[in-house]
Amino acid sequence: MLNAAGLAFVAAGARWGQPDGQVMFIFILTMAASEVAVGLALVLQVYRRSQGLDADAASQLRG
Repeated sequence: MLNAAGLAFVAAGARWGQPDGQVMFIFILTMAASEVAVGLALVLQVYRRSQGLDADAASQLRG
């Protein structure tokens, strides 16, 4: 969904001859990369605490 929005910004910027669409696309890529980094950090924390990626074991990590 983020890539589609970025593509729309780039296409609109190309249509009107403005570099604004490319700048917005860079911001969108940065936001997507930070979202992936947070998700990876969560997965790594679950793995470190439970020594596995079992969803049932992860539910026991409350508190």
